[in-house]
Amino acid sequence: MRLLTNYVYKLRPNQTQFLKMSVWVDMLRSHYNWCLNDRITQYNQQFIQGDYCDIKTCSEVSPLTCFVSKNGASGEPWKDSKVDKEGKNKNPRRSASDLQITALPSLKASRPWYAGIDSTVLQQNVKRLDVAYKNFFEGRGFPKFKNRSNFTSFTCVMGVKIQGSKIYLPKVGWMRFYHSRPIPDGYVIKAATVRPRQNGWYVSIRIEDKEVPNSIVKPLSEVNKIIGCDLGITKLVHLSDGTQIENPKFGTSKKFKRLLKIRQRRVNRKVKGSKNRKKAAKIVGRLHQKATNKRDAYQWKVANQIASRNIDAIALEDLNISGMIRRCQVKVDEKNRFLKNGQSRKKGLNRAISDASWGNLTLKIEYLAAKQGKIVIKVNPKHSSQECRKCKHIDKSNRDKEKFICTQCGHIEHADIGAAKTMRDRASEMVRADCAEPSARHSNAQKISPRSQSFRGEFRNLRNKEIKVAKS
Repeated sequence: MRLLTNYVYKLRPNQTQFLKMSVWVDMLRSHYNWCLNDRITQYNQQFIQGDYCDIKTCSEVSPLTCFVSKNGASGEPWKDSKVDKEGKNKNPRRSASDLQITALPSLKASRPWYAGIDSTVLQQNVKRLDVAYKNFFEGRGFPKFKNRSNFTSFTCVMGVKIQGSKIYLPKVGWMRFYHSRPIPDGYVIKAATVRPRQNGWYVSIRIEDKEVPNSIVKPLSEVNKIIGCDLGITKLVHLSDGTQIENPKFGTSKKFKRLLKIRQRRVNRKVKGSKNRKKAAKIVGRLHQKATNKRDAYQWKVANQIASRNIDAIALEDLNISGMIRRCQVKVDEKNRFLKNGQSRKKGLNRAISDASWGNLTLKIEYLAAKQGKIVIKVNPKHSSQECRKCKHIDKSNRDKEKFICTQCGHIEHADIGAAKTMRDRASEMVRADCAEPSARHSNAQKISPRSQSFRGEFRNLRNKEIKVAKS
């Protein structure tokens, strides 16, 4: 088994390196868009248009009027035939990415300025498009053309070196960086992703350690202690043991709103397109980045505080956050006039949910829990804060803000802490159902976190191998 992690450092490039990396990002964005357009065009011509160059006019395909590319995403897909000893063809049909990677030398020949970019960086750019297509086939959106706001990085996978406070990037050269923490012994550099931010360039170094970690995830049959977590806005996390973790509200506090209002006003007062306006916009970006850095650091602290407890499993809410912050549906009367739909009141709630960043906090908790050999269980949070823990009565009027008073039996407790206890109890039921006989297992027992499942399976296989070696 191997362990992968990332270390982020701030770079200190000189003026030449700064300009070179900026030009690289622009050129790679253009290359990404060309590759995407090439795949779309080839698909249309091969599977939609057929023998026609234009469906409306029904004109036949001709090199004078149509797009013709020998190295396109679907042109010449077969390699030279090579047969192994068993008589099988070693070179099967090539994918679109293989064809576009093979066409990189011709790209550099026709556009010599691309020769200044490292070949592995261009190859990773094509593989980046492959990941977008893979996400599309898994049910997500179709790949989109990139612009300056959503394409700001490139990746090097070979030739990256670090010596002291200097890092070497292929065809960029040695560059100084802030060596905030050393790379541990036994780790090997696998890749380096460079991206600009508001206050400079940063590099994310992926390092790998092939040694097996010592922590082993407990099987569900040995899970005894479970802690429930209820995510909120007034308090960031409520735990089933009564602990409440504060929510600093880095992006929605009064001080932040006031600073943001002042700095955005300074941007609006500058002339559009001027350098002073760009400088003022950078100051606004730095303010947002500062809030983001504070939020990430605080979430790591909170996640470590939860995962380091003396427990076996953590019960988290399985929230549909994107659905919670979605805009309200439009309401129209009989005369097609727009009616109030509550979106103006929901705007503040959406900002508070985005500022709390529950999704990132959940990922951090899953990562630290798996690292320490603990299990994360995703639980359906439906009616968790409206259900009475004493009589199981569910009613919306049971809850009044943070107070919970059952309208049937009169049970009183803190609403969010009670919800956290409900999360814990539901997770316990799922664990008992998973540990029962196969015929008596509950369908909800399959909602164990995928990260914890993978760690559990790998550690279980490793433990079985160790037992076999010990017996032999």
